[in-house]
Amino acid sequence: MNFTYKTKSTCSRSIEFELEDGIVRNIRFNGGCMGNTQGVAALAEGMKAEDVIKRCKNIQCGFRGTSCPDQLALALEKALSE
Repeated sequence: MNFTYKTKSTCSRSIEFELEDGIVRNIRFNGGCMGNTQGVAALAEGMKAEDVIKRCKNIQCGFRGTSCPDQLALALEKALSE
């Protein structure tokens, strides 16, 4: 299933990804720091959504109160609840 999540308080504007049987695929951050977002996407590719959430949730970027990895965790939580 395809999902798009509008991010909040980060340089990236949104995250697109697929979720197949709880496995995360084809993660694309729109905007943000290209190297970091591509790195996070590559590391999370093929992982169980729950494992990505555990590793990425509550990571902070400066004083923003969130980060691109944290936003990915929130996006995955929302997708799993739908």
